[in-house]
Amino acid sequence: MTAAIRVIAEQGIGASTATIGKAAGVSNGALFTYFETKAALLNQLYLELKARMATMTTVDVPGANVPVENGAREQLRLVWYAMLGWARERPLERLALAQVSVSKDVTDETRALAAKPYAEVEALLDRCRAKGAMRDASPAFLATMVLAMVDATIDSIAAEPGAADRHAEIGFDALWRAIH
Repeated sequence: MTAAIRVIAEQGIGASTATIGKAAGVSNGALFTYFETKAALLNQLYLELKARMATMTTVDVPGANVPVENGAREQLRLVWYAMLGWARERPLERLALAQVSVSKDVTDETRALAAKPYAEVEALLDRCRAKGAMRDASPAFLATMVLAMVDATIDSIAAEPGAADRHAEIGFDALWRAIH
């Protein structure tokens, strides 16, 4: 998985299995011992990346360490900063996930399985947008919007590291205004 993350982050999903195998220190044939097809590899990689992201970003959602009385805005702020932290700390995983996420080889079943750890976050987003402009948007559309805002914020932070805190706060404020 580590080799696949690096190769796909650098070369995209068009990277050959031979290149991934070589980066992993195994032959192309040996790679197919673990994954029947490249599609199987991409599906497993998607699950792995989403699980890694969930580990870092779903800890402080309601029911964990965030008191409900802090309100949905503060709960969402914690998730926002966790997402930014994951993206900043794991740039190759972020790039690889962006590539794999658009692959037609990743099945609906894989996507549904990978979404399970985010049930609390989805519920939080539903509470936040209940009366707002995004109230009728599908959960998938809303998730895409949130991730796009995370990406835009991370790109701005990378371009202007000295303004990281300002970009993070402006990004969160834009997210809140968009959904609430």
